[in-house]
Amino acid sequence: MATNTRDLACTTEDVFRVLADGWLYPAWVVGASRMRDVDAAWPAPGAQLHHSVGVWPALLDDTTELLQWHPPHRAVLRARGWPVGEAQVTLRARSTATGCQVRIDEEPVKGPATLLPRFLTAPILRWRNAETLHRLAYLAEGRAG
Repeated sequence: MATNTRDLACTTEDVFRVLADGWLYPAWVVGASRMRDVDAAWPAPGAQLHHSVGVWPALLDDTTELLQWHPPHRAVLRARGWPVGEAQVTLRARSTATGCQVRIDEEPVKGPATLLPRFLTAPILRWRNAETLHRLAYLAEGRAG
């Protein structure tokens, strides 16, 4: 499993306001390039984000499903990115003296990525998720208040 944390100058509620807006998904998730649709039930468990990954002309349409939603502290997603596979992504937020700390855990759970040794996949996921949290911070801090 790959784990990243980042301290943000905003509240956990600010973070979850960003997560609750499914149309913002490609603005903070590295690799997601565009949104095609957001289920009307989002952010209810079982709802899906319909997005594309990659860059033109190599765009692949896929989905991310919300498995658990416990604002403003925890969300669990099943991110699909075939042909690489699927990952379970858990986002946690906790209050700190200066704002909040967000933690992201990502674990490949289905597909070819599960066959690769963790010592190869974990550094790549940590690098990608460091940028993901950087982008999430811009959005959450920018909407704070």
